Amino acid sequence: MKTFDYRTATGLADGLEPGAVFLAGGTNLVDLMKLGIATPDVLVDVSRLPLREITDLPRGGMRIGSAVRNSDLAADHRVRTAYPVLSQALLAGASGQLRNMATTGGNLLQRTRCRYFMDATMPCNKHLPGSGCPARDGDHRNLAILGGSEACIATHPSDMAVALAALDAVVQVDGPTGQRSIPVTDLYRLPGDTPERDTVLEHGELITAVDLPELPVAARSTYRKARDRASYAFAVGSVAAALDVEDGLVREVRLAFGAVAPKPWRAFAAEEALRGRPATRERFAAAADAELRHATPLRDNAYKIALIRNLTVSVLASLVPSTEPAAQGPAAQGPAAQGPAAQGPATQGPAESATEEETR
Repeated sequence: MKTFDYRTATGLADGLEPGAVFLAGGTNLVDLMKLGIATPDVLVDVSRLPLREITDLPRGGMRIGSAVRNSDLAADHRVRTAYPVLSQALLAGASGQLRNMATTGGNLLQRTRCRYFMDATMPCNKHLPGSGCPARDGDHRNLAILGGSEACIATHPSDMAVALAALDAVVQVDGPTGQRSIPVTDLYRLPGDTPERDTVLEHGELITAVDLPELPVAARSTYRKARDRASYAFAVGSVAAALDVEDGLVREVRLAFGAVAPKPWRAFAAEEALRGRPATRERFAAAADAELRHATPLRDNAYKIALIRNLTVSVLASLVPSTEPAAQGPAAQGPAAQGPAAQGPATQGPAESATEEETR
């Protein structure tokens, strides 16, 4: 590990010098430093800043301080009642020990677990722009089918971020140029030709809070994650959904996918295909197809199309009230439903196999 200086932040301006990186829980950053992926000159510990409160917003909804621990957020009664999808995503994301250390802001900013990115000896455009993306012809079973590029097909690993994307969450940021608000769906950059930049944050900018709007549909929401092993592992595909059904029709819906793109993937096309339509399994499948029609799978990850389609149908069907006339039975089969089953042996490399899902 490269030597570095360490200091405790007394204010938001403490991370402005070149080579400085903010440290909160450290469960992702320290791993990357041990592997030689992250090489900061200075660690600025922000864990003691007053960013650990969960408060109600004046116009409804809540504000989550960026230093709130994942375990505290998952257990918060307001979250479990008004936004159960968020609590479930956090509980699916890591072990209890990691949740006790990981923070809200750090969870959002964790880096990908692509095996080539996690190995400093391998070429990777995230390490060294222009060095190539060996995953495209190599091990890409768990990588992107949406939003990737020739330069990078890594997926964002956070479960929490998928739930926040479905909930219209907004990130509050403070930095050298002042404060700004960024929707979670806009916080992340698609790789394009510059995959070395994961987010739109500038040097010295710190996430201070995440705002959840008052969202009645979120009270009936859930998160479901498919993974290669029953213990704590990264998703091979996940769905965060909220659904409001009245008289058999979808009145409102929120839907986001995880582990299929370089960012949490808000399924806007699927939502549009559902609003005002019958709340049936066939309609849910058609909506998933509408979102997945632009998927560009590679040799070994085409199974994710069928996986996400089936997860979407199952999750949405589970949210239809028992008093509503939702159709029963398997989803209608179409081209997107074909492909191998999601379960099977993992194809992780040495850099991935020893770690659980760790959030900073």
